Amino acid sequence: MSGSSDAFNRFRKTFQAGDVIFSEYEPGDNFYLIQIGRVQIVKIFGDLEKTIAVLNPGEIFGEMAILEEAPRSATAIAMDQVTALEFNQENFDILMQGNPQVALTLLKLFAMRIHDQKRKFQILTLDDVEAKVADVFLMLAEHEPVDTTEVEKMEFKTTVDDVAHWAGISPEKCRHVVNHFINQRRIELYPNHIVVRNINDFARFVKSRRRRQD
Repeated sequence: MSGSSDAFNRFRKTFQAGDVIFSEYEPGDNFYLIQIGRVQIVKIFGDLEKTIAVLNPGEIFGEMAILEEAPRSATAIAMDQVTALEFNQENFDILMQGNPQVALTLLKLFAMRIHDQKRKFQILTLDDVEAKVADVFLMLAEHEPVDTTEVEKMEFKTTVDDVAHWAGISPEKCRHVVNHFINQRRIELYPNHIVVRNINDFARFVKSRRRRQD
């Protein structure tokens, strides 16, 4: 996509590390495609501010404002010096007409992002911290090319810090939960991967916690 995006230099914006690109709840009519740098996506839950994503070059953000014509659902902050292409309804139409291949790629990213964001929010709405961690593994399992109804043990190339990030909890709290699951013989922890011994057990566990919340 980087080569194709050279035709869109006039849409390029630069942000410095720490710049707030947009804030949660404010109106928005544009979205961004990152070319250089990282962007932190932050959301307020009650009195807590939680990082829900760290985006890298090639990823998009801010598209929900256009897709749903709603206020920003989160805050976007430049973690480094960020270069991004800024699109709005008007120049997105130009993009659609002038470069259908880039437009198609963006539309596919839109669909994936909508699903991923809704899935991450499902995790964050859980009250039970153990259920949050278990649901992270269920989310990761959904991206694996296997039928989870036919397998039990699953291996994930992830770390405790990554799981903490997706669960919206501190690494320390996540390590405590992981150790608890290890003691229960539900997971196995290795330097570069984590094994869930019975993914369907986690599915039942999370389902019961959601039912209890409701």
